[in-house]
Amino acid sequence: MEDTSDVQTSVELYVYDLSNGTAALMSEPLIGRRLEGIWHTGIVVYGREYFFGSMGIQSCRPSGTQLGEPQKIVSLGSTYVSYMVFLEYISGLNSSTFAPGAYNLFKHNCNIFTEEVSNFLVGKGIPKYILDLPEEIFSSPLGQTLRPIIESLSTSASAGFTVGQRFVEARVQREVSPEFQLLNTAIEEARLNSIALEERRNEINEKLARKERKKKKKKKEKKEKSSKDCRRSSDSYSTSSSNLVDMAESGSAVSEVQSSNGGPLGDDMLPSERVLQMEESEKQELEERKRHRDPPIVFKDLVDVKSEYDGLVKSLEGKLNGDEKICVEELRQYVLEDEGSWALGDNFLNFVGRILYDKSLDTAARVQLLNILSIAALKDDVILLLHQDRREHIIMNYAFDIDRHPPEEQLPLAQFMANLFENLSSSEWLLYISEWQHQNQNISNIRVTTKVAVHSLLSSTPDLQNCGAAIIHNLACKEKMNKSKNLRRLLPKGSISKVFDDVAVELTMALLQYFNGEPAEDQLYACMKSLARFTQISGQEVPQLIQMIGPEPNKFRGASQRIDDLIDQVNQKLR
Repeated sequence: MEDTSDVQTSVELYVYDLSNGTAALMSEPLIGRRLEGIWHTGIVVYGREYFFGSMGIQSCRPSGTQLGEPQKIVSLGSTYVSYMVFLEYISGLNSSTFAPGAYNLFKHNCNIFTEEVSNFLVGKGIPKYILDLPEEIFSSPLGQTLRPIIESLSTSASAGFTVGQRFVEARVQREVSPEFQLLNTAIEEARLNSIALEERRNEINEKLARKERKKKKKKKEKKEKSSKDCRRSSDSYSTSSSNLVDMAESGSAVSEVQSSNGGPLGDDMLPSERVLQMEESEKQELEERKRHRDPPIVFKDLVDVKSEYDGLVKSLEGKLNGDEKICVEELRQYVLEDEGSWALGDNFLNFVGRILYDKSLDTAARVQLLNILSIAALKDDVILLLHQDRREHIIMNYAFDIDRHPPEEQLPLAQFMANLFENLSSSEWLLYISEWQHQNQNISNIRVTTKVAVHSLLSSTPDLQNCGAAIIHNLACKEKMNKSKNLRRLLPKGSISKVFDDVAVELTMALLQYFNGEPAEDQLYACMKSLARFTQISGQEVPQLIQMIGPEPNKFRGASQRIDDLIDQVNQKLR
């Protein structure tokens, strides 16, 4: 029998360049010396890749992170350590030295982890040039200046690796200051209270809408019956009766208007009438807010909704059960007959999930459904459908996986996300920070929105790039949050929105990469306007990032007067 203690296992170091080649191009003018890359490493042994990040030690199949294939693979040698001993060793590290929350980009990072594991497995460390990288960067004066920027990116950088499996359930995600916890708690409580009130208000509106429809239907039937009775009578009686009906309806209408405006009925209004009055007041307030915000970029006339609906029905012919057929009819009422979202039943989102995730259905069905939903996104009551999605996250999980979908599905999905900015309630929904688990990652609405925006902008498809520019523009130009005095005190100086602070750097990096091309004037204007807003939102991080990565905004000077004006705004923050 073979002695398992003598079985050798090869050990390899996977080396990734986080800068994707930027360090090699930009390091010499920035810090006075050439760096080949900003290195992240993982140990590959026993058929798995092991790495360390903000969530502790994780594993995945080799090259299974979002970084893709490594830039280089270094053979470290062979080990005789058994797999069970190795697992026990790794589990011990994950609960002590390399526990979740212990990650530090400069002092205790992924490369320190691979150095430790390499010594354990093969008795030697990883290449010295990888370990010496932080000292090389920060030994220069400019490196000291750049340090706060890179530190601020450490959380988002390590988040890109959290696609594997944890050995020990994280007990501590990260150390958070009391002020930060208080801020996030206050923001989340405000959002949840707003959601609860809005859902309650929407429930009342649905009931009132049904009641009003029944009332109109009865009035119509009564009028038709009266008209038939009139035709059976003499002409003179018919004329007299018609006049009386008109007078009665006119008087009723006047009474209703007076009641809704707090007129003669005043304190005698019914509870439902008071709700309607309150709702009208809120609508006026929303309209006022709309007038004072920058109009969002949306896509209204790209889809023939009736043609898409007919195509969807044809694509699904013979493939739906009874409940799903009802949902197709509900969709028709909502988008073609302009019925309210109350027409969509409790099973509608399950129907949407069936179309989006059932790969036995043709891609055409998903494209048609997404095109229809992109038009539905423009309706002011689409928020009711979105709130239903908070339970299973059917739509948002699909949106987060945009990079895994065929190109023909990505475009209508991005248009749907952009069109949700048409109304204030649905645009606020896109910014929610409440997290849930999807494919071993903590994601939220704002993270989904950001990923769709970045992926679309950096795609190779002009139409998809146009959608990405629109989403980023809409995010950047979102009206300021209403913050209490206590919340304003906790926010960073000059900050407009904590939600934007979290994603402004990521969106800025996408914009700067997009600027390396030759964008059309419309897209360039939307993106430059976004960049100008982000320089205001993030304090110093975005201006420093522009100076570090480039290109200089002046590259586009002369494209148009409106772009020149935005470049001047950006340059003011760069000084």
